[in-house]
Amino acid sequence: MDTIQGIQRAVDYIEKNILGELTGEIIAGQVYMSNFQFQRIFSILCGVTLGEYIRNRRLTLAAEDIKSTGAKIIDIAFKYGYETHEGFSRAFIRFHEISPTEARSCGETKTFDPLTVKSILEGMNTM
Repeated sequence: MDTIQGIQRAVDYIEKNILGELTGEIIAGQVYMSNFQFQRIFSILCGVTLGEYIRNRRLTLAAEDIKSTGAKIIDIAFKYGYETHEGFSRAFIRFHEISPTEARSCGETKTFDPLTVKSILEGMNTM
């Protein structure tokens, strides 16, 4: 399997299973790589670590839920894998630079869109 296609398949798997348990071992197994090799290649190609990607995507989706639903913030925190309100609030503030309550009232948050991995090679012109 082509490495670029493998990383894209991994990103697709993450997006489909964003609410479930996502570990390096599980995701690497989906693309037939060792966990070590997968995480190194992922961070080199994508510019963020696997953990950062998953966390940023979950916090982006959590912000969308906070702004668009009337659900309790603690329920949204549990939905996206946080065990405590405090842990969710700290991560939310670190990423969005505002609290979940402020996000609900003002609606201005950062977004971290799903990645699309492409391979483009150019050059090889001879003179």
